[in-house]
Amino acid sequence: MSPRPLGRITAAGSGLLLAATLAACTPNPSPEVAVRSFLLAWQDGNHAEAATYTDGDPEQVAAALTDMREQLDLASLRFDLGPISREGESADAEFGVHADLGIGDPTWNYTGRMPLEWGSDGWRISWSTSVLHPDLSEDERLAISYESQERGQILDREGDPLVTADSVTAFGVMPGEMEDKEAGVTQLAEILDEDPDPLLNRVRSAPPEQFQPLVLLRGSSVNEKLLDEAGGISGVDTQEVEVNMTPSVAPFLLGEVAGTAEHRVSSRVPGPYQAGDTVGLSGLQNIFQHELAGSGTTRVVSLDQSGGITDVLESWEGERSGVIGTTLDIDVQRAAEAALESLPADGYLVAVDTASGEILSAASASGSTADDNALTGSYVPGGAFTPISTLAALESGAAGPDDVVPCGYSTEIGGRTFRNPGSGFLSGQPDLARNLAFNCNVGFADLSADVGPDAVAKAAGHLGIGADWQLPVPASSGAVSIGDDDVDVASAMIGEHGVRVSPLSMALATAAIADGTWHAPTLVPEEGPAPDGETVVDEAHLEVVRQGMRDAVTHRMPQLLTGGGEVYGQAAATEQDGTVLHWFIGYKDGVAFAVLSEVNPDMSEWSQYAVDAAGTFLTSMADGVPAEENGPPLEEPGTPSGDADTVGTGGTAQGTG
Repeated sequence: MSPRPLGRITAAGSGLLLAATLAACTPNPSPEVAVRSFLLAWQDGNHAEAATYTDGDPEQVAAALTDMREQLDLASLRFDLGPISREGESADAEFGVHADLGIGDPTWNYTGRMPLEWGSDGWRISWSTSVLHPDLSEDERLAISYESQERGQILDREGDPLVTADSVTAFGVMPGEMEDKEAGVTQLAEILDEDPDPLLNRVRSAPPEQFQPLVLLRGSSVNEKLLDEAGGISGVDTQEVEVNMTPSVAPFLLGEVAGTAEHRVSSRVPGPYQAGDTVGLSGLQNIFQHELAGSGTTRVVSLDQSGGITDVLESWEGERSGVIGTTLDIDVQRAAEAALESLPADGYLVAVDTASGEILSAASASGSTADDNALTGSYVPGGAFTPISTLAALESGAAGPDDVVPCGYSTEIGGRTFRNPGSGFLSGQPDLARNLAFNCNVGFADLSADVGPDAVAKAAGHLGIGADWQLPVPASSGAVSIGDDDVDVASAMIGEHGVRVSPLSMALATAAIADGTWHAPTLVPEEGPAPDGETVVDEAHLEVVRQGMRDAVTHRMPQLLTGGGEVYGQAAATEQDGTVLHWFIGYKDGVAFAVLSEVNPDMSEWSQYAVDAAGTFLTSMADGVPAEENGPPLEEPGTPSGDADTVGTGGTAQGTG
């Protein structure tokens, strides 16, 4: 008799009603009824009922069906009816199997077959383990073999690795040696403070004689007490493995890696994960989790009675883990981190390539993976904003390159008195570049009425403050929002009112001054810069700004010239939320950078912390960072050195009300 298709078993309709009616009158009156009834019961997990449609021992058949579900740790099982061929009192049925292997695993689809025979009780399925799978023999069982990828690497611009391979302890089990899998894994999860469900999912379906790594721990997390407690659970074992986990530099930027995929961690990253996988929790490790972790190879295998693999019934090759290239320069990054070691509290240093906007370093003094203020911070720039104010004065026509811009002791605008750092003044007939060089609050405040708020915002925009760009990691371009009151504009000219920047945005603005073109930042070249990536700035105006920044270093920060070459910069101090902020922005030899140091007001005059850090940074870039760099000692308490024209260097807050 030719085969006849019977349709999907999961479909509702007259076929099921007819099968139920016939079954009520005659036990298994046709092969179709027997097959359909068996598959429905099996699909619903009614294994004892399913066994009644076979000629096998009911308990053994039910146990085999239950074992298959547990051995594969199935999330669901459904069937399609295929053709049935019949010849006399024998028949052969095909059926489609769709076995969902669970979260993170594929669905195993294959064609099953079952022979049937007619007897005194009607049609019954001739039972053997081949009903579970055609290639499964009587002395074999099913299992899932899972092979994780080695975690990929994050590289600097020269292809050097930025993540250290750690020796970590893999806590896992030998499933075949466990007295009670559920109890043992649950106990292990409790002492490791993990959710047992993802761990059980892997253990239930694993080959019994293969070590299954479930949780990776490192360093101080592993102690003798923990090892003893874990070792007291039957079947639990530990192994030492090498995993790329710890950032050698820039911890907040590269990010943290966790050695487990239990649900509280894996829910923080996209995609499914197996217990024992590594998961990036922050930074680039999180953003590029899929590329760095790859995906494991999953295999459905048959095992003999000793637990050895006899055959691979299906295999899904995982995606290979890869590498992520960055624009970071490991030598520049190490120089940045060394420069921040002498700061009294939190501080940040970001360096970029002046010709491209590529980020060369991003460092925080805290070294915390959670401290990303180098990129995301929102700070008052104070006098560090004066190069932009100089550009605004030139672009608006409020002052020309050779115009005299007086800088007296003080000026009153809108009821506020503006004074210079150190309460000094500029003698003679200072021009705009000289006001910039000596950080003259009074001169810039007096220009504010002619400059206006729009010109300040426009000049800031030309240098990228508030520009629309994005990086793979969170970052801020800053913002400018200036009120129309005279005092607001005057305050904005000295970087206080309505201006907020991040160290990154100030480094990019400084790079634009050096290069003549503002470039959107790049961190991962494959991601590319933002679409609106470049802005050209008037070269004649920039020459005035550059001259002022060159003179600022020469007259106020000559210590930065000890390594030779031309250094351009501006240093200032301002206040924000009860903290004194020391800034330095500058560039040399194609590298622009911004340094920010958060200082307790009681210590704000002990040292020019941002300038000192800038000096260490430049020296470390030129000479390299010693293997055990501890940073320069703090300078003895004292007042910042003055300048030739008696305007202060920026060691104290710039304006007073």
